[in-house]
Amino acid sequence: MTTEVLRYTAFSADPAGGNPAGVVLDASGLDDARMLEIAAELGYSETAFLTSPPEGLAGEPGRAFTLRFFSPKAEVSFCGHATVAASVALAERIGAGPLVFATPAGTVPVSVTAEGTGLRAVLTSVEPHVEDVAPADLAEALAALDWPAADLDPDLPPKIAYAGARHLVLGAGTRARLAALEYDFDRLEALMRRLDLTTVQLVHRAGAGLFDVRNPFPVGGVVEDAATGAAAAAFGAYARELGLAPQESVLTLRQGEDMGRPGVLTVELRAGDPRVRVGGRAVRIG
Repeated sequence: MTTEVLRYTAFSADPAGGNPAGVVLDASGLDDARMLEIAAELGYSETAFLTSPPEGLAGEPGRAFTLRFFSPKAEVSFCGHATVAASVALAERIGAGPLVFATPAGTVPVSVTAEGTGLRAVLTSVEPHVEDVAPADLAEALAALDWPAADLDPDLPPKIAYAGARHLVLGAGTRARLAALEYDFDRLEALMRRLDLTTVQLVHRAGAGLFDVRNPFPVGGVVEDAATGAAAAAFGAYARELGLAPQESVLTLRQGEDMGRPGVLTVELRAGDPRVRVGGRAVRIG
């Protein structure tokens, strides 16, 4: 059986920007081994696989699905950029509007709307939480990154944040510190596997509500993720928990510039709703 694998980039309106993802709109005939094989062959940080929804999943007829994500190395509980890519790919075929996905992390609603000549998708995360990181684990992370502790931003304290996947958030004191990313791949991967981390979210505050971010992703088999929606959602929870943003606010995350694939992620916080909304454009590659 031939499986059609679509290629989209998320969080950019330019195919040369953002984060590429594979999208398989009908994975009903694929087992886990074949999905992993396809993701490895494609080589993107994640590929999204859609099948029919589980019984009882709320959503409009024909607009609810099961959604799974595979990196070249393993299945991932949640991937924001592949969700945005899959949502836009679906909307190009069935029309803009609401979608709902059953993911390994939980139910994720998405709204797709027209923006300019393209489409924009906004996902709503599962309920997030933020936790402390043990001093020994922080020291190991800094050693793997070759970051002196003095290079951290004291106003962005290290935490582990979750909004569908776990991410270690580290604040860079300067933009130059963020730009100089050269780390011990195997050492960081070992720590991340032990702590069940999906990426490390490296953040520099560039202004009010504006952040530059990078995401090492060795557990996925790639050095760096170009635009990370799951980490953006987790960072939204982090920013709210630490009082870095008002309860009702919109944050802008710039990612991928240091990789030559610039993208923009919008993070929305709403008062009274603990969930985080992450949005951006997506376009087909090729």
